[in-house]
Amino acid sequence: MPNAARLSVTGSERVGPYTLVRVERRGIEPGAAGQFFMLEAPGRLLPRPFSLCIAPPGELGFLVDPIGPGTEAIAALAPGDEIGVLGPLGNGYRLDVERPLLVGGGIGIAPLPYLLEQLGGSAPVALGFRSAEHAEAASLLPGAEVVVDPVLVTELIEPDSAGRDWDVLACGPEPMLRAVAALCPTAQLAWEAPMACGYGACYGCVVEIDSALKRLCLEGPVLDASRVRPQVEAVA
Repeated sequence: MPNAARLSVTGSERVGPYTLVRVERRGIEPGAAGQFFMLEAPGRLLPRPFSLCIAPPGELGFLVDPIGPGTEAIAALAPGDEIGVLGPLGNGYRLDVERPLLVGGGIGIAPLPYLLEQLGGSAPVALGFRSAEHAEAASLLPGAEVVVDPVLVTELIEPDSAGRDWDVLACGPEPMLRAVAALCPTAQLAWEAPMACGYGACYGCVVEIDSALKRLCLEGPVLDASRVRPQVEAVA
């Protein structure tokens, strides 16, 4: 069940162009990998959705890409500042997979460190970034295979040594997710959409799922590729 609280920031650190913001956990549970939290910085009218990146004892950590007033305000928080937290929300990744391969693009790597932990820490990881500076965030996932634009992360998705397909769990920009869905029809994809509430009241995150318009915050954000594949094939 989601909980709401005002929590103190315990620390923040730069990770390439991103900021890893840590907050005290208190009564907030980390939930399943791939679920999200709504974070509201002081003085901001609307919260912003974030995947949980790390969950060390007593803390929750969120990777922030400061690209607008809301995310910039969250990235600028200092230890001792307070932030509103609501979550966990939505549906995360299913972990009952035999051959997991984690695939992330850009800020889409955010849920993968916690996901890797939930999988036992041994799954292979493939990451793609648009620049070497952004690729510094791969430090959150030591041992990952990393490519930088113009090489695409989908070029790293190949059958394993026995010729078997991977169970892909992916997060990244929509074009990357469409490409992953085309390659891996059984993939689990963490989809993105603007959100203002996170629990279905505002209808701001409506996307095409199962060939119908549905609220991503309730249906996702993690979706089986088959649920968005008709949309993928329509634009291919």
